Amino acid sequence: MARALLNVKSVQATRPADKEYLVSDGDGLFLRVLPTGKKTWQFIYTHGKRRRKLSIGNTSDISLAAARERVAAERERLVAGNDPRVAHLAREADQARELARLRAEAERHNAENLTLQAMLDAWLADGVSRSDGNAALRASFERHVIPKLGKRPVRETTEIDIRDALRAVGRTKGKNRTAVLLLADIRQMYRWAEKRRPWRQLLIEGNPAELVDIKQVVQADYDLANERDRVLSVEEIRALRDALMKVRDAYNASPDKRVAIRPLNAETRLALWIMLSTCCRVGELSRARWENVNFTTGEWLIPRENTKSKKAEWMVFLSPFAIRQFQALHEITKTSPWCFPGRNEKEPLDGKSISKQIGDRQFQFKQRKELKNRRNDNSLVLSGSEWTPHDLRRTGSTLMQSLGVQEHVRERCLNHTVGGKLGRVYGRYEFANEKRAAWKLLGEHIEAILN
Repeated sequence: MARALLNVKSVQATRPADKEYLVSDGDGLFLRVLPTGKKTWQFIYTHGKRRRKLSIGNTSDISLAAARERVAAERERLVAGNDPRVAHLAREADQARELARLRAEAERHNAENLTLQAMLDAWLADGVSRSDGNAALRASFERHVIPKLGKRPVRETTEIDIRDALRAVGRTKGKNRTAVLLLADIRQMYRWAEKRRPWRQLLIEGNPAELVDIKQVVQADYDLANERDRVLSVEEIRALRDALMKVRDAYNASPDKRVAIRPLNAETRLALWIMLSTCCRVGELSRARWENVNFTTGEWLIPRENTKSKKAEWMVFLSPFAIRQFQALHEITKTSPWCFPGRNEKEPLDGKSISKQIGDRQFQFKQRKELKNRRNDNSLVLSGSEWTPHDLRRTGSTLMQSLGVQEHVRERCLNHTVGGKLGRVYGRYEFANEKRAAWKLLGEHIEAILN
């Protein structure tokens, strides 16, 4: 064996030059120094009368002693008549196969253990499309489901897991309606996943959400039909007017407005009468623009994107009563393009704002603590149960019904679909005159009630 010429210090002391160069350690082992400063070990040998080179590795990974041991092993291979490069290639092929096997195993393991969070993300991206960009859907899942089940593999998630997560929402917290909606959404997500890879392979035992009994996640006294039938009576409509005026007058007369009950702002008070007299939805009203309200013709156009179905625009024919409410509102917000501008006036009022204002003034019906920077009084409690802005739409429709407005006209005043697909295709009459008369009759009736 040739005398070793290198040591640890000399390896570290070598410096790069303009061209790469070799420093021999003897016995065919060389230190290769590149212009970049990189240093590698190289074994130069002769096999079959041909001079060959074999890279051993970087000095940062392989020490001088390890490089010498490797060269000694390769020398033994040469004595046996074998080419070290061939053996090296074989080892690399074996390593590549082992790496491919490990990667395939890792991919299989990851595929088998995809989590509920991953399935939710895939479903929200490609399986469902709601008007708010799925924002409310994602928020509901991330608040009530993901903290408990998000990291759980889909194939291990059972109906018991889903039931317990929803039971914490419904029975424990009293958010029964939320639990019902969540179960419906979870079932929809699983039905989507059952038809698609890679999820369907993880659901060979079926959809666990379908096995959850809704009665097991809500409180015993909860009405599963949950169909609101709240209609304000004539007396309650008058009581609502009186309550609005009473709080407003008391606040204006209060010597210390910091402790007085703050009334609804004028815009919201007008919104209530507009919803009652037009039967519109609160979301449609909160996004209304002045350019779509025509005081001369008494028409309010609701663009397609603001309607619930988003299929067609909706023309509301305003009664004289409704026109007066819009005119009073115009005096307040006419400097904005929005009938109900938000705080910065560049965007419309949040559709939930009016509902929150009404709910906060019926605090006795809330199963919650007082909220900071929100009203927590009972100034708008009427003789019946809690009421919502949407109940005004139902009340307006009911008043039309009591006035003899035909059902098909009343349904069109609510912008409901009438007659099915064939009816829409072959029945193109808009019933404009009938609707105008119905809204006028409703407005006159509301005036009579209030006067």
